[in-house]
Amino acid sequence: MNLFSRSSTLRRPAAPADAAAPTGVVAPDPALAALTGEWMIDPAHSRIGFSVRHAMVTTVRGSFAKYESRLFFDGRDPSRSRAEIALATASVDTGVEQRDAHLVGRDFLDAGRHPRITFTSTAVQLASKEVYRMTGDLTIRGTTRPVVLDLTYIGHVTDPFGYERVGFDGTTTINRSDWGLTYNARLAEGGAMVSERLRLQFDIAAIRATG
Repeated sequence: MNLFSRSSTLRRPAAPADAAAPTGVVAPDPALAALTGEWMIDPAHSRIGFSVRHAMVTTVRGSFAKYESRLFFDGRDPSRSRAEIALATASVDTGVEQRDAHLVGRDFLDAGRHPRITFTSTAVQLASKEVYRMTGDLTIRGTTRPVVLDLTYIGHVTDPFGYERVGFDGTTTINRSDWGLTYNARLAEGGAMVSERLRLQFDIAAIRATG
């Protein structure tokens, strides 16, 4: 995939003058200032996926195997942080080939006409000491709607190969019909085969970008 050109950059507003945090506003941890910079999600150690109730009694889980990202994290001023993620729609994997084929078809994701699912952040705020609330535009099947994602900061390490890594764990719940994913079958008992509510999950290990 070539979802982002190598020359693309995230837009960053000018840094504001240093000031004390207003009363009631969570102040960022000064130790995170060293993490300010551009990062990329490491697909080998991350998972961008979903879960949905199936037949009212079980849960189906899946993920996207192929995606690209551009991230900018500002440890001093979280509001300047940005994220862009593009998923290859056809890379969805639930562990069942027949089900995956149905998901990428016209009943659901329609990968032939909509090869990408994208998320672009529009605002970030520090909700608590370790939780960042990211608002952004999620596009599925050509429909774009806002979502709010709470990301918990897990930690930061330098691995044995010298790469700086940072971890975040996030989730949000959407109504799939808001994005045109309206296909469904009814059970004999009257319930839906697939729930309208879809939980999106972001288990992210990001590596500091170089060059």
